[in-house]
This record gives sequence, structure tokens and C-alpha cells, in this order.
Amino acid sequence: MAVLLQDGGEGFTVPETNSFGQTFRDYDVESERQKGVEEFYRTQHINQTCDFVKRMREEYGKLNRVEMSIWECCELLNEFVDESDPDLDEPQIEHLLQTAEAIRKDYPNEDWLHLTGLIHDLGKVLLHPDFGELPQWAVVGDTFPVGCAFDESIVHHKYFKENPDYNNPAFNAKYGAYSEGCGLDNVFMSWGHDDYMYLVAKENKTTLPSAGLFIIRYHSFYALHRADAYKHLMNEEDIENLKWLKIFNKYDLYSKSKVRVDVEKVKPYYLSLIEKYFPEKLRW
Repeated sequence: MAVLLQDGGEGFTVPETNSFGQTFRDYDVESERQKGVEEFYRTQHINQTCDFVKRMREEYGKLNRVEMSIWECCELLNEFVDESDPDLDEPQIEHLLQTAEAIRKDYPNEDWLHLTGLIHDLGKVLLHPDFGELPQWAVVGDTFPVGCAFDESIVHHKYFKENPDYNNPAFNAKYGAYSEGCGLDNVFMSWGHDDYMYLVAKENKTTLPSAGLFIIRYHSFYALHRADAYKHLMNEEDIENLKWLKIFNKYDLYSKSKVRVDVEKVKPYYLSLIEKYFPEKLRW
């Protein structure tokens, strides 16, 4: 494993503003987009129940919708903009490559991390008609465990009061359906692109290290990597992998700027990584 770069060291510099000229992940700044983001989280928090998550995992875990390569999925995703994101208003492939290239610059030897940067958001194809055209609240936004208490650090926490699980004694305690140190692999996360891409990668037998899969499944789990919530559910492997997730998140979040990437120039490099870590065609 490479030595992890610390904030303030050489390498990637965190910009102060997003592509709208505002501070990153500011859910309170007054703007039309912001009002839409809050409404998004109200709907998400009400509907993401343990029962809903289990149904989605069972349905989409069949991976019987499409067969395509990783790069074909990157191109398919280019049609979408993420409504839950207050920092981004450009096609997804730009963000994927901005993230991957920023990581590549600082961690040139960790090719698995470059590829993780490229593919971490590919589960957003759930928005596409071929994948059921799921509503945005079932695809994007911050993720959180279901089946136990909703931590107060979760953005717009107040809307959980209308979630049926909020008053269910089986699910509203600190541990709920889980136990101390059970491992995040055994925890149901709110359904969306993170968990879907994790299932796709795992079931298609990727050879990415466990830290890569951890990043894919939990990169939107801000209550964990920002507020250190839910650590009581983590095992030793989770604790190790969290170090890489925190590194990754800096690039995922702050590479959302107006720096353009020449797609055709970098494409051969990423195709070689896809070939190294994934089969040619994947079941989705």
C-alpha cells in the first residue's frame, strides 16, 4: 500500500468553491437549486426503509438487465446530471475523469484507486430507462444504514420522522438489527447507485482490492467519513479501508470544478485498467 498523503502536503489542493462559486456541500445556502436539494432529501428520508432496501437489493441483485462493458456504461451515464449534488452541473463522465485524474497525479502507483475514481458513480445508470428509470431519491444523495437509528449527523435529519422505520422499535435503537463490530458488509445501506455498483463489481468478480469495493459502496456515506458515526458497526477491515475512503473523498468532492479533461487522450489508460480488473462484459 502507498503512503497516504495528508491534507496540506504535496499534491492535490482543495479548492474553496464549487462550480457555482459557492462553498462545497453547503446545504443551507439560499438558491433555487438548494430548495430542490432539500425537497430531494425529504422524499429520500421518508421512503428509504429497511423493507424498500431489501426489495431493491433482491430485484437489482439479479443483474439481468443489460450486458455491457465498463466504458460503455461511462458513456451511457453521460446523459445525466445528479439533482442531489449542490456542487455539480455538468455531465457525469467529466466528474468521473476529473476524480480519477486528480488521484492518478498524487498516487501514480495505485492504479486500482484511479479505476475506482472512474467507476465509483456508474451505478447512476439506475436513472436510465433500461434500468427501471428509478427516481433520483432511489439513486443518488447521501447514504446511511437502515435497520438501526438514523444518526443526527445525516443531512436534513428532521425528515426521518416521517419514515415508517423511525418509530419501529426493531429498527430505531443504536444497534437495531445489528450488533457491535458486525462489519459494514452485513449492514443494509439506503438503496442507490453506491450499493448497486458494489453489487455489480462484486458479482462480476472484479479483482479490485477490498478497499476499492469499500469506496464504491460507502463513498456517499458522509455520516461515517465526515462525522465518524456508526463506527460501532465496523470491523477491523472496515477501519483499514476507511483510511482510503477518506483519501478518496477529498478527490471525489473537490475535483468537481471547471477543469476539463481530454477524454480521448486518457481513454486508452483507463481501458487498460478496466481490462486488468474487470471482465470484458459485465452483467448489470
